Parts: sequence; C-alpha cells; structure tokens
Amino acid sequence: MVERCITFVSNNPDCFERSLAEGHVTASGWIVNHDLSHVLLIHHLKLDRWMQPGGHCDGDPDVLAVAIKESFEETGLQTKPVSDAIFDVDIHTIPQRKEVFEHLHYDIRFLLQADMATPLVLNKLETKGLKWVPLTQINDYTKERSITRLCEKTEALKLERAK
Repeated sequence: MVERCITFVSNNPDCFERSLAEGHVTASGWIVNHDLSHVLLIHHLKLDRWMQPGGHCDGDPDVLAVAIKESFEETGLQTKPVSDAIFDVDIHTIPQRKEVFEHLHYDIRFLLQADMATPLVLNKLETKGLKWVPLTQINDYTKERSITRLCEKTEALKLERAK
C-alpha cells in the first residue's frame, strides 16, 4: 500500500483535493491513551461502523496537521503526535453515495495521544458515538483488517517501550 500511495501522490499533483474523482489523500488519527492500552473509536455516521477519526485534506498537504484537526473536530480532544512519522497507510474503497462516485481513499494515519480523562465531544454531523476501547476488546467493535493492523502496531510499540 505504501508503494501504491507514493505512486498515486507522485502522479497526481491534485491528490489532496477531494475533487480528484478517482481518489484522494485523507488523514486519520489513531488516538491512544498514555499507556497504549486504549484507543478512541468513533462510530461513523455515514459508514455506520466503528473506526478511527479522520477526513479529507481539502488541499492541505500537511497530512499530520489534517489528522490532528480532523481528530479534534470529531472528538473534541486535543491530541499530540507520538511521532511525526507516518504510523500506517491504508488504501480503501469508498462506495458510491448520491452524486459522489465510488473512489479510493489513500489514508495516511498518525499515532496521536490524548488524556482519557478529558471529556469527549460528539460531533453529531459526523459521528453516532465515541468510545475509548481497550485494545484487547477491539474485535467487539470491528474486525476490519485496517483497524486490527493498527492494534498490532500499537501492541508492538507497547512491547518496544517496555524493553
């Protein structure tokens, strides 16, 4: 997926614009607590599934800034990046909806951290729910490979920190 994403960005100067019909770059925040035991999931309104917060870049090539902005808009949480490095890349199909044709999202994902004690703010225009979920219980909310892969990477990071 990384190579496909690099090729897509290299070949499409307008890759950060949602007007690019074949697909576009999006940014997401994988929000974890300080000890990496929980992740904040949103129940996406349109897609009706539990997932990480994120959204369209709308022309902004600073994908980390977009991930932080989208995470705040969807959760009300101030987050900080664990690192400036990309945590994960996922390419997935968005189904046709009304006048928007089926297209691809080239999702760039960053590991963000937030305090679980901070109150969550539900954005009712985009989400049906917000929940801190223990990584060990993620399969109760989703079995999507792109999410379980994020959990595996988080668990690996937790083990690395314990050394």
